[in-house]
Amino acid sequence: MSRQRRLGQRGEEYAAQWLNARGWTILDRNWRGLAGELDVVALDGEVLVGVEVKLRRSEELGAAEEAVTPAKAVRLLQTIAEYLAHHPEHSERLWRVDLVAITLDARGGVQRVSHVENAVVAE
Repeated sequence: MSRQRRLGQRGEEYAAQWLNARGWTILDRNWRGLAGELDVVALDGEVLVGVEVKLRRSEELGAAEEAVTPAKAVRLLQTIAEYLAHHPEHSERLWRVDLVAITLDARGGVQRVSHVENAVVAE
């Protein structure tokens, strides 16, 4: 496994624990559909949330929040639609796509966590 993939998994694990500590129910991790992957799928109360996790070792090249491109946003919306199609028990729920952005400090510790609700919206 590449160093970048291990770092990504670390970010996804941290984000899932961070959301769980805030009362969210984690339903799935790394759910794959034809359009792409949802890093975390969770319930925030009664709302189904697909969560994209971005982790950066520094903000030299920009903040993690800036890492969701328009093409990635389209794939995330397609993937949450696929998730709902594969999980009819959630088909009547309100849903959204959020971003959890994590920045590490020079020693590898978590320096900053940012949660952006409705980070990706359908136009």
